[in-house]
Amino acid sequence: MPSGKEHDRITLWLLPLVVIGTFLITVDMPTAVIVAVSFLLSGFMMGPDLDIQSVQYRRWGPIRWIWYPYQVLVKHRSKWSHGPIIGTLVRVIYLAAWVVLFMVLGVLAINHLWQAQLSWALMRPVLGDLFVPYAQEWLALLVGLELGALSHYTSDWLASAIKKQRRRRK
Repeated sequence: MPSGKEHDRITLWLLPLVVIGTFLITVDMPTAVIVAVSFLLSGFMMGPDLDIQSVQYRRWGPIRWIWYPYQVLVKHRSKWSHGPIIGTLVRVIYLAAWVVLFMVLGVLAINHLWQAQLSWALMRPVLGDLFVPYAQEWLALLVGLELGALSHYTSDWLASAIKKQRRRRK
């Protein structure tokens, strides 16, 4: 199995291919940059090894505790963490749930501190304005996250296959 440092090296080596490939497909440099940045984010912070005490997990620093329930719920190298597409979606949805929770707590705190009545009806258009007009950018972000995860579990699978091949020869 590649170590965390090896996964980092693989991510950095593949980055130019991701940028060039995305640009050739989309002919749009901002989209290529979004895919590249999210590819790096996936490789360094949001990858499949968040289900264990990994380098990626430690990079979350003082807020890494948010990944502890994920580690308890998701078995290492299961389809829920290392499965193509589904593993990335599970991590994105899991992190989004924490973001929503923090937003709700923030709104409640503001309401309490300022005696204001912030309505969720006011927040809905803000969230709509964030997602709907930027669908292409959100898709590019998800594609980059998946490509980063794909590089991770592909290298895991290749390393396992090579080890299995070596054992057969002996």
